Amino acid sequence: MTKYLISFPGEVMVFPEEDFESVVEASHAVIAEAKAAGVYVFGGGIDEDVDPVLVAGDGTHTEGTYPGQKMPNGGYTILELPSREAALEWAAKIAVACRCPQELRQFHYDPASR
Repeated sequence: MTKYLISFPGEVMVFPEEDFESVVEASHAVIAEAKAAGVYVFGGGIDEDVDPVLVAGDGTHTEGTYPGQKMPNGGYTILELPSREAALEWAAKIAVACRCPQELRQFHYDPASR
C-alpha cells in the first residue's frame, strides 16, 4: 500500500460564512469514512497563528521558513491506499467536503515506515 498526501492551501477554501458549519460537518464525515475504511493515517490543518521555526542540526533555530519559500498553510490528509485511482477518488471526496480542489502527492516507499 502507498501513502498519499491530499492537501490544499488555506486561501483556496472560500465559501460563505453561513456555510462554515456544513463544511466542518462534511469534512469530519469524509475523515470518519476514511477511518472506517482503514485508510486514514493522519490529517489536520496548519495553525497559521503559530509562526514556523527553522531548526538546524546543531539545535540553533530562527523564526520563519527557508528563504524564498512560501510558508505552508491549509489542510493536509495522509491516506494509505492500494492505488493512485483510489487516491484520486478520496481526493475528490475531500474536495467536495472542503469545497476546493485538492492536490494529490505520492510518498516514496519507505520500508522502515509503518
